[in-house]
Amino acid sequence: LTLKNFSGGSAAVSSYAKGAGNKSVLVEKKKNRSIDATYSVDKAKASVAPQDTVKTKVLTKEDTAKAQKAAQEWARKKIQEELEIDNSKKLIKKNHGKKREYKLTLSKALTDADEDEKQRSLASFKRAREKEKKLQVSDDSSAEVKKVSREVTVPNLITIQDLANRMAEKASSIIKFLFEKNVKVTINHTIDKDTAEYIVSSFGHKVVKDNQIDDELSKLKKLKEEEDTYSRPPVVTVMGHVDHGKTSLLDALRETNVVATEHGGITQHIGAYQVFTDNNKWMTFIDTPGHAAFTEMRARGSKITDIVVLVVAANDGIKPQTIEAIQHAKAAKVPIIVAINKCDIHGVDKQKVRNQLLEHELVVEELGGDVQCVEISALKKTNLDKLKEAIILQAEILNHKTNPNVPAQGIVIESKLDKGKGPVSTILITRGTLKRGDFFVSGMQWGKIRAMNNFKGELVNEATPSMPVEIIGLTGVSEAGDDFLVLDNESKAKEINKHRIEQGKSKKISALVKKNDVFGDVDKQKELSIIIKSDVHGSAEALSNAILKIQHDEVKPVIVLSSVGAITETDVSLAKASNAVLIGFNIKPNKEAKDLATKLGVNVLYFNIIYEAIEHITKALSGLLAPEINEQ
Repeated sequence: LTLKNFSGGSAAVSSYAKGAGNKSVLVEKKKNRSIDATYSVDKAKASVAPQDTVKTKVLTKEDTAKAQKAAQEWARKKIQEELEIDNSKKLIKKNHGKKREYKLTLSKALTDADEDEKQRSLASFKRAREKEKKLQVSDDSSAEVKKVSREVTVPNLITIQDLANRMAEKASSIIKFLFEKNVKVTINHTIDKDTAEYIVSSFGHKVVKDNQIDDELSKLKKLKEEEDTYSRPPVVTVMGHVDHGKTSLLDALRETNVVATEHGGITQHIGAYQVFTDNNKWMTFIDTPGHAAFTEMRARGSKITDIVVLVVAANDGIKPQTIEAIQHAKAAKVPIIVAINKCDIHGVDKQKVRNQLLEHELVVEELGGDVQCVEISALKKTNLDKLKEAIILQAEILNHKTNPNVPAQGIVIESKLDKGKGPVSTILITRGTLKRGDFFVSGMQWGKIRAMNNFKGELVNEATPSMPVEIIGLTGVSEAGDDFLVLDNESKAKEINKHRIEQGKSKKISALVKKNDVFGDVDKQKELSIIIKSDVHGSAEALSNAILKIQHDEVKPVIVLSSVGAITETDVSLAKASNAVLIGFNIKPNKEAKDLATKLGVNVLYFNIIYEAIEHITKALSGLLAPEINEQ
């Protein structure tokens, strides 16, 4: 019988034990097989006593049973330990994602906790939280999410994609919303400001207007009355009906002959002059056209003036443009001085003019009112001194003041493109002092003052309030009525100019978007395309507005281009491409443009008087009318 002992060794039954009896055995420890034979022999000799001194022990049945039981218990424990190790390995393998629980981290190393305790890293905790949130959202998908209302800045023009990004919405949602409104757009489609604001409001967001540069300009333009302590010369606008003698009156005051230079004897652009009175005071006069087509010029003249001199011919009385001038002056809240002209004509009824003025709520002083009235003759230069005195008296009552020690501000009276000087504008200074070298913005243009001429054509280095000057140094032709503002440096002027150009482009494209895409209107009228080139901006504007007022159910005029300057080859090419009529007002084409027009067969028309141009366009529109068919 062989048994395993507690240390893993083996035991054998010897022959000596057999001799002791059939029922008894002797257990003898065997040598370890893994130990070298020589080493075992030496060890046995050193440790084991001689055979005659060894005491043998006889094992009983009870001892054998105990040994067997102990061996079985040891084997059971060994097997149980091996099973526990296997189960632990399987558990670690199953929960491999939690291995960071057993990793020693920096936070664990810096604490005094037991080294056996393991901590998870911060990244592990974050990942676990994110996973829990995702599971929570997926489980609670049916719950309602409260929408966040955002403040959205809307420019004048914006794409669907950009608008979606600003609202934090899906572009497809905006496209679907517009599609439900019968508007088909794509993700790169451009929409105007009004449409964008409507979309933002419909999606529950708040529209915020971006007016930073505009607000800055408003602050620069804002007048501080407490700083205005210097009296300035009055600005007087001469208004009235055509051929009532407005320009003749100015010629008499200035002792010049401007009438002779006007085509057809009528004024077709605004002129500005200064008159020095006997009281050593300056007065600035602005001459406005009297023709019906120049309504905008008269309205502009009334807005920039302090006093309106209403010229009424004694032999003609109150006429349509006279009434219009009265309305403009009242709208601008400007005092009126009535000048009854042509009193040298025999048999005229001057009292009739005063009575006609009553119909328009103008009560002269002779009838108990507060409106000054002077009887004059521009041709004979009669009572001009009385007219000057009336103007000075009215100016003293108004007592307009300004501050000449601030950056200059003004308004564009007229502008043109000079062949030798380039873009030229006539500016009326309203506040501050304009100097050579100043940077400025004016409408859609900017520039630097390179030269200034006064009303006599003399070069000047400074322009004070109420002084009209012709400036050179613009980047382009500004429009009559545009503001004029001096800035600190060139970069500021460029920044504001860029902002204004973007606004102008946005407005043009917005109008095109509204016409073609959003509303989807299809105009079935025939169109007559027209290109207008004029000597000054005011005349081009007046001619354009007069042509656009011609209305008919079947045909309509369309202004393709209205600009200042001579007719060029580019204008001829544009007229050919757009099948337009090319009109030159007070200008002529260069030789190259004339040859190209003949080659391409472009119709070029030249006019010096505005009502002749309007009459020709009216006839051209009549030629586009469909013939009337009468059945008999």
